Amino acid sequence: MSLSEQRHQHVVVMRHGDRRDYLDPSWAATAGDRKWDPPLAEPGLTRALLTGQKLRDSLGFPIHRVFVSPFYRCLQTAAQAIAGLTDNNDASNLKVSVEYGLCEMLNTEAIKPEMAPKDGKFVFNISDCEAVFPVGMVDHTVEKLYQTLPQWEETLAGANDRYVQVFKALADKYPSENLLLVTHGAGVSVSVSAFLKNTTVHDVEYCAFSHLKRTLSLGKDNAFTAGNFEVFLPEA
Repeated sequence: MSLSEQRHQHVVVMRHGDRRDYLDPSWAATAGDRKWDPPLAEPGLTRALLTGQKLRDSLGFPIHRVFVSPFYRCLQTAAQAIAGLTDNNDASNLKVSVEYGLCEMLNTEAIKPEMAPKDGKFVFNISDCEAVFPVGMVDHTVEKLYQTLPQWEETLAGANDRYVQVFKALADKYPSENLLLVTHGAGVSVSVSAFLKNTTVHDVEYCAFSHLKRTLSLGKDNAFTAGNFEVFLPEA
């Protein structure tokens, strides 16, 4: 799809599904050094799949590219949501990339001190992250916005600024494509409060999502100008 044919760009920002450690508190005792990176519980896998189907049926526009936090619960959520979006059929043109900038807030607001790695270093093997998705779906040509994770104990304001910067930068990088960003509750919260004046988000349910939309105008030399994001929230 060329930019001249697309008057609007859409960005959907989605939270991961139900965490296993919250439904099964005993899980952490068997998780070794990665207590901070729980998988989804079975209800979370189902919720993510159903949310993908809801997006497919209700958005009214295609998703071209998915960016996802490296945390395992987000990777699983993205894989299930993609299955719902595509019914496991025509997913050949949909591309996925892991983006460190979409990660969880790396502070005690989001991760309990006893769950965090003792040295404050959160380590991900990108090949393992990418293996969650079907062969050929990961776009290895994409350069990450964040080459490394934020430092442990980033501030709340710093994390909020990070999310906004990443949303805008990814949209600007792929102006002719509609994006699905799978992240954490704080990211979804910021996607609303940062672009909808006088709005405070107190809670974000599992797999809740926001819909950002902006107008694009193509100028000389294929340069584009973008309007401000408008926020659309799904009906309950």
